Amino acid sequence: MAEEDCGATFALPMSEDIEVVPVIIDVTDDAMSAMEGAMASAEDADVLVISVLGGGCSGFMYDLQIQSKPEDDGWQFISCDGITIAVHDKDSKQLSGITLDFVNSLMGGGFKVINPNAQKACSCGKSFR
Repeated sequence: MAEEDCGATFALPMSEDIEVVPVIIDVTDDAMSAMEGAMASAEDADVLVISVLGGGCSGFMYDLQIQSKPEDDGWQFISCDGITIAVHDKDSKQLSGITLDFVNSLMGGGFKVINPNAQKACSCGKSFR
């Protein structure tokens, strides 16, 4: 390294501030039945985590996973008839106000997220902007 480079500093990109809002989620009867079935073999401390990932046709995708209850800060927990849904604060603005439904089709069944915050949704129903 050249002598003039010694002591040089650089800046890391700063994470953007996130707006945290209280999460409210509506769950249809069909989605509740599907969650009960999926959680039947789960551990008592497991929760349904709903999050937003980058990707898909429109920019973002929903991700639903059954996992151990997160112990770190920054999570909101919603109790729904004995099942706990967890949403990270970073996703709260995009997910507050959603309705979680379950639909059956010829291609199989799956959860459907109805999101009033989405500006646009892909025709596949799996991604949004």
